[in-house]
Amino acid sequence: MADILAGGEATGCGFVALIGAPNAGKSTLLNTLVGSKVTIVSHKVQTTRSLVRGITIEGNAQLIFVDTPGIFQPRRRLDRAMVTGAWSGAHDADVVGLLIDARKGLDEESGAILTRLADVKQPKILLLNKIDVVDRKELLALTQAANDRVSFEATFMISALTGNGVVDVKAWLAKHVPPGPWLYPPDQMSDAPLRHLAAEITREKIYHRLHQELPYQSTVETESWKELRDGSLRVEQTIYVERESQRKIVLGKGGATIKAIGAEARKEIAEIAEAPVHLFLFVKVREGWGDDPDRYRGMGLEFPKE
Repeated sequence: MADILAGGEATGCGFVALIGAPNAGKSTLLNTLVGSKVTIVSHKVQTTRSLVRGITIEGNAQLIFVDTPGIFQPRRRLDRAMVTGAWSGAHDADVVGLLIDARKGLDEESGAILTRLADVKQPKILLLNKIDVVDRKELLALTQAANDRVSFEATFMISALTGNGVVDVKAWLAKHVPPGPWLYPPDQMSDAPLRHLAAEITREKIYHRLHQELPYQSTVETESWKELRDGSLRVEQTIYVERESQRKIVLGKGGATIKAIGAEARKEIAEIAEAPVHLFLFVKVREGWGDDPDRYRGMGLEFPKE
């Protein structure tokens, strides 16, 4: 792609890593920044597993946002892979944005991230989220406390949900990403294949409906994606769980739960694919999938050896 736009402006392009504790609002912010759904949003923590890229144009700059898994104290192999992936995204980016839930302030999780963030050499910005429910004095105190610990280039007070303050973030980033050609077509909003995003949408619907009954160690894979003669899509997906009891939960009585999940997912997949969708869901037990290296590679994560 050209380094110069039609109007004679030089272009800029850069990667912006969004990091933070689980449920800080990174996925919601990414979707708001891009203006379209490119990653799943759930109240269940640690739902973002891989590095998801959302792409948008701001002025003469192409901003490539990387939504990283939430950073937390890892306990299992999958946890360790997710946390490693998050910090890898931060070290590889041109700018790092630390998102903090202003309601929680500098709790133990955010404090631990700040400690490690001090060693990241890339320019860093502070994003205080959910400001619409926090007193301004508390926001100013939180801003001061965070900047006392890490040298941030700029601080933004935003609401990822309503979009308040997000325009200012994009404008600042457009001026601070490196000069260079755009890496993606101007109308592309994600580098994730549609079949991957479709699987993530179904996974989101599972969380929304079964967040209390089902552990988050479930995964969804799009096994088949076929365009039919009438322009519609036939999509087959498999939901993998670790135990037979979990399979029964996903199916529900008389198959009611899986039908509801499928209806919700089909509607959203059709909107993104811009075509009618025939979605077929299957539920299978795959014991120990959390220890299968192939599953990690499929999520773009490194498989921890220990």
